[in-house]
This record gives sequence, structure tokens and C-alpha cells, in this order.
Amino acid sequence: MNTEKGFIFDLDGVIVDTARFHYLAWKKAAAEFNFELTHEQNEQLKGVSRVDSLKKILNWANANVSKEKFDELAANKNADYLTYVEKMTEADILPGVKEILAEIKAANYPIALGSASKNAPTILEKVGIMDMFDAIVDGNSVSKAKPDPEVFLIAAKQLNVAPENCIVFEDAEAGIAAANSAQMISIGLGNEQNLKEADYNFSSFTEITFNFLKQLQPK
Repeated sequence: MNTEKGFIFDLDGVIVDTARFHYLAWKKAAAEFNFELTHEQNEQLKGVSRVDSLKKILNWANANVSKEKFDELAANKNADYLTYVEKMTEADILPGVKEILAEIKAANYPIALGSASKNAPTILEKVGIMDMFDAIVDGNSVSKAKPDPEVFLIAAKQLNVAPENCIVFEDAEAGIAAANSAQMISIGLGNEQNLKEADYNFSSFTEITFNFLKQLQPK
């Protein structure tokens, strides 16, 4: 294994487009207390844990619920989300992702998943790329959500790569903040305005070459 560099991928919005599934499920949850969740607000939930996302929504709605109701809302949201996940296939992998993963793998660099999602293994199995990852660090593995760097630091340790030699792919502001806090190279995928703190920005993996990734140096 070539541990000169390590590559860490977020999941939602980076490998697969599950952001729309989260939005539909959160929208349904918010409707229970008569709150209309907007697309703009949903952007702020990207990369954020389920519990923290629900807290944000309740705060926006100026709503208070009991601990029992909170747990029920979170559980129902996940159940709704999983009904969409169950239907996922290889076709749900975002453009350019499989090609980049294959090139990184062929060069013998280690690859990790660093995601807040507790459903990450299920999704990777559904879309058929579980075997591409040397380590999976998800919402079941961490105690602190992004923007805390814990998820990425654990991933680096599992890959046996120094944090400064890790390259993180993220589509969320919280994820970019986490990568930068870990002193890793951050690559933002998506809206550059939302991800302006990233070291590099691309609209999708189709714009990224493996040669570019090989030449990246620590900050």
C-alpha cells in the first residue's frame, strides 16, 4: 500500500446523490409541526448528523418537542430515508466517481469513507462499491459530528496516513470545515459559493484528473 497519500470521501452528495432523499424525508418530518423546510435550509444540513439536523430544524421552526417526540421524529425520518435507499443501484453513483476510485485503487493508494451517515455501509453495498474502501468511518464510529474533524482524523489513522497527506472530497460546508481543521487538503464538490473555504473547487468528479490528485502537496 502506498501511504504517501490517503483519499477520504464523504458519501452523500459526493459518491451518491442521496441529498434529495434526505430533503424529502426531513421535509416530511418538519411538516409534522407545520414547518416548511426550504432547499436553502436543507443545504445547511449537508454533512450534519441526524440529531443535529433535527435540532437545527426545530430551531428554525421555533418548535419545542419532548424527548420522546424528538426520538420518534428522528427514527421516522431515517425510516423514510431508507425506503429510498432500498431502491438504489449502481446507476445512483455520481458521474466520474467510479473512474477516480478505480485510478486511485490501481495506484495502490488507500481510500476511506468519512461520512456522518449511519447508513453508509448499506448504501455502498447497494451501489456495489464497498470493496473499493480500505476503511469506513461513519456515524456509528464517531461521537462528534462535522465540523469537528474527528471522522477524518479516525479515517487517516485507519489508513495509516498522516492527516496532512490526506485529501478529502466534500460537498458540505461543515465537511470542508472539518477537513481544514484536520489540516487535510480539502476539495469541494458542488456550489463553489457554498464551499469557498475549500482548497480546491470542482462542480463534479468529471472535472478532476488523477494526475491533478497525484501532484497535490500538503498545505
